[in-house]
Amino acid sequence: MSLAVAVPAGVPRGSYREMWLITLGHSLTHWYPATFYLLLPIIGKELGLSYSQIGLIMTCQYIAGAVANIPGGVLVDTVGRKGVLMAISLFWVGFPYLLMGFTHSYLMLLGCVALVGFGNSLWHPTAIPTLARRFPDRKGLVLSLHSMGGNVGDAIAPIVVGALLAVLSWREVIVLNVAPGIVISLLIFVFLGTLQMGGKKREVSSQAQGQAQSLRDYFRSVPELFRNRGLVLLSTSSAFRSMTQNALLTFLPVYLAYEMGYSPFWVGACLFALQTAGFVAAPIAGHLSDRMGRKSVMMTSMAMTAVVLVFMALAGKSLAFVFFVAVLGFFLYAIRPVMQAWLLESTPRNMGGTSIGVLFGAQALGSSIGPLLGGLVADSFGLSATFTFLAATIVAANLFILFMPGTQVARE
Repeated sequence: MSLAVAVPAGVPRGSYREMWLITLGHSLTHWYPATFYLLLPIIGKELGLSYSQIGLIMTCQYIAGAVANIPGGVLVDTVGRKGVLMAISLFWVGFPYLLMGFTHSYLMLLGCVALVGFGNSLWHPTAIPTLARRFPDRKGLVLSLHSMGGNVGDAIAPIVVGALLAVLSWREVIVLNVAPGIVISLLIFVFLGTLQMGGKKREVSSQAQGQAQSLRDYFRSVPELFRNRGLVLLSTSSAFRSMTQNALLTFLPVYLAYEMGYSPFWVGACLFALQTAGFVAAPIAGHLSDRMGRKSVMMTSMAMTAVVLVFMALAGKSLAFVFFVAVLGFFLYAIRPVMQAWLLESTPRNMGGTSIGVLFGAQALGSSIGPLLGGLVADSFGLSATFTFLAATIVAANLFILFMPGTQVARE
């Protein structure tokens, strides 16, 4: 039985200026972690860390995100100032990376990445439901454009930072890196929050900011939300997909640097290829899911991800391995906006922030487990075995999608 997605009557079309500013902010929330992935091999060597200790760094970040995502969703659904929340989130993501530039302690490093996880927990529950409300009949496409912003940050950061590392130390790069986040968080606060100009207080429309609700009304809706089959299945599937993605982003640079002997610039170039492929895939998948339904697009992308990971494990230390990295990016990143749109269509509209918070909490949990398990596999069986392990995790993610009902998207 298919589900029809109805467009709420009287909802105005969103402003594309708002969409692009939110998308730019999203690119910065990905820029900082993408920078850190490139720095991990350098930090690991400087501090003498094992593969498991490197994996634990990212595990701490994503455990913090998993813990904070649901409270973040509660805050989003009960507070109307969405622009202010996005500005705070972006600043909170960037500032802990500045602190990392001044630490020589492994424990302090773990504390800083945990703070990043807390900051990231506010962005997606705020931005994604806001965009979905503003573009109700184009959720897949608009959320894919938002996702592309993340891909831009993920793609450009490694190649820029890889080039900077040729002339600067990693600590100097981290200090310089905080400036873009401060600038964009101020722009978001001004244009999507509240602007004081000439004695007049201007607010963006309530549609863009999102409606607040009382805590009593909110908690009345919570039991129904957590009984929602779509929320449970999509969140669990997403946890396994994120386990794959984050373990890959943690150990792919390590593999390229340690096993293939690539310089920081060429490691950054490979990560750029991975993210650029995802950048191309996102709008294609988003548009197709608006027209053909979410389920078919997601299952196809996940199945192809598993196949490519197996080919990567078989390719070993060859140029074919680098080629498969780019192909992997196309399928791995295509489904993120599709899953987000599907979740918002399957859950109550007034609980959008919490729904996305649960989704990203599950993703953070998967992301926290993935690097640690990947590190244990690498320490026991070799780094190449990690890619075979990741193929198994993406197959598990696909199994949960099998139980989701199909979605027939309403056309204009």
